[in-house]
Amino acid sequence: MGERITITTPDGAFEAYLAKPASTPAPVIVVIQEIFGVNAVMREITDGLAAQGFLAVCPDLFWRIEPGIDITDQSEAEWKRAFELFNAFDVDAGVRDIQATIEAVRDRPDCTRRVGAVGFCLGGLLAFLTIARTDADASVSYYGVGIENRVGEAVKTAKPLLLHIAEEDQFVPKEAQAAIREALNSNPMITIFSYPGRDHAFARVGGQHYHEADARLAGQRTLEFFKTQLTA
Repeated sequence: MGERITITTPDGAFEAYLAKPASTPAPVIVVIQEIFGVNAVMREITDGLAAQGFLAVCPDLFWRIEPGIDITDQSEAEWKRAFELFNAFDVDAGVRDIQATIEAVRDRPDCTRRVGAVGFCLGGLLAFLTIARTDADASVSYYGVGIENRVGEAVKTAKPLLLHIAEEDQFVPKEAQAAIREALNSNPMITIFSYPGRDHAFARVGGQHYHEADARLAGQRTLEFFKTQLTA
């Protein structure tokens, strides 16, 4: 379904995977990758959002380290490589690349100029920062890692933000979850859903902690959120 497009920044150019809906113009959703690059899981999510009527785009945010990373969570070697990429990744540069993606796609004639973002894992942190630092209209974060260390950036956001938190997340301990809720619960623009018994990446199809029912529930909540915020 998708195609490759090029996003140009002052630092260079990188590719993004773009999937178009049946009818345009349409609002945009920027899909923000996990630590495995723009792999099959990310492309399937992007295609799925396009099938729901959105112009969906997944930028290659690892391009500064190595362009075209496309690995899975199915082998020890791939996990090792994924964490190497995670540790080498520049979060601030990544958010700037998301802004560049927003600007590039928002100017397309098949876009309504309304833009949302959804991110998973590392992308969950970036989706959180996207609502704080970019001109995106709405954002959804799935089990973002490290949000508690940057929670102050979005405390007073006036734009809608949705967070999905896995209560048994091995990378986001209970203390971090409590700090996130304490800081953000008072902002009516922020909605937090918790998933009891779920571990990190419970929505990653094929992953060790995938939980079909809660993945579907989170997906429904995300879709309703975007339809309300980007198409109403």
